[in-house]
Amino acid sequence: MEKDIFLNISPLDGRYYRSNAELIDLLSAYLSERSVIRYEAAVEAALITVMERYGMVAKGSGRQMAEACKSITPEEVYAEEEKTRHNIRALVNVLQRYVDGEIAPFIHLTATSEDITGTAFSLRVRDCFFKVIIPKCVELMDILVQKARDEAETVQIGRTHGQHAVPVTVGYLFAGYADRFGGRVLKIADAVSNLRGKLSGAVGAYNAQSLVFEDPRKFEEDVLSELGLSPGNFSSQIIEPEYILDLVHGVISGFGILAQIGDDLRHLQRTEIGELGERFEKGQVGSSTMPHKRNPWNFEHVKSMWKEFVPRIITRYFDQISEHQRDLTNSASARFIGEIFTGFTLAVDRLLKQLKKLVIDHDNLKRNLELTGGMFLAEPLYILLAAKGREDAHEAVKRATLRAQKEGKSIFDVIGEDTDLKSMKDIEQWQKLSRDPQSYTGRAEERALALSSLWEANCMELKKSCAGYRSVMDGK
Repeated sequence: MEKDIFLNISPLDGRYYRSNAELIDLLSAYLSERSVIRYEAAVEAALITVMERYGMVAKGSGRQMAEACKSITPEEVYAEEEKTRHNIRALVNVLQRYVDGEIAPFIHLTATSEDITGTAFSLRVRDCFFKVIIPKCVELMDILVQKARDEAETVQIGRTHGQHAVPVTVGYLFAGYADRFGGRVLKIADAVSNLRGKLSGAVGAYNAQSLVFEDPRKFEEDVLSELGLSPGNFSSQIIEPEYILDLVHGVISGFGILAQIGDDLRHLQRTEIGELGERFEKGQVGSSTMPHKRNPWNFEHVKSMWKEFVPRIITRYFDQISEHQRDLTNSASARFIGEIFTGFTLAVDRLLKQLKKLVIDHDNLKRNLELTGGMFLAEPLYILLAAKGREDAHEAVKRATLRAQKEGKSIFDVIGEDTDLKSMKDIEQWQKLSRDPQSYTGRAEERALALSSLWEANCMELKKSCAGYRSVMDGK
């Protein structure tokens, strides 16, 4: 029976599922409760496979376990948990029903619950990022890089503290976004690659494993290698929390950059600015009561999602603490980590879609650039005067700008009338700026193109890594 999404409590499974079902379904393959059961069963199967290799169980036991993993259902495991009141014991009991009696006693032998759940979590999170989340981030990077390159020469007034500063280019703006977000994506990829597993028992000291295996550390390494993971150098009953903390930090800090982009583009769509904005689709409504409105709600949505998920990093820091070898105070909180990854990916996708249809208003860019009558040239005027050795250069230019503002004149008119500044006409660089004020963009174009090339190359490497990634779950 089809799920009634209007009965769901979480907006991720209700409102946002409806608006982006395809993407959430992709994430669900790795972050849902069904995926939890599937991946935990795969860890139990790896345990038996290595035991078979060690000659502890009959040949074909690993294959039989693999088939059992395909057969069990979350419904069976949850029904069993109603009896056991323990999730992993329930999983083991169900798996034992699908294998020969000679194999059944060896399922979960020497393992503690967290060996299975922690390892499965690392495995499914790693798969999710390399299969879905990082490729989606690279899609966004491609758009940012393309905008940086295409608009490298498009002059835009720069702004600091909400005020007109000196000119940059639209491409330079997007190059900054690409560089900042790209740096986070690389950090995320590194953190994902460094996720670990464990099979070291109830307190992490291989107590149970030492009863059965001559080299329990080697056994742990062999089982985790079967899953494409490595163990940490030390674990208690749980995997060291810093591995997942590093990943969540990368995601949350990347989320902040998405919010910055959304916030900037929201402001640049303001009526009095109108330089950049989303193209409205046929039938789209901006306001329920004001038909003329074209609200930048998609960019606002990205910032709003960031506001919801950024505080959750605090919980991850709380999860670093677990009393003695382990307690259950982190058990429930850790179940919500997947929501952080989901919210982040939805924000990436929404921003990606809006940037694909971004509208650049060149007339408004020009109008805003000319709005202050060339006042932004006060900076080069001051610099050139000071470079000529004039001690009061800053104060002299300040007086000229105040006069221009008071009299409603351009900075050029004031300089032409001010005997104190007439010498500027003899400075070649000032002559050039007077003829073409828009040329005062420093190295904005050059940096936009350089960063475009840098991140184009980095994105190619990320694409290769994701394309070449092979999950041990493929085909299972």
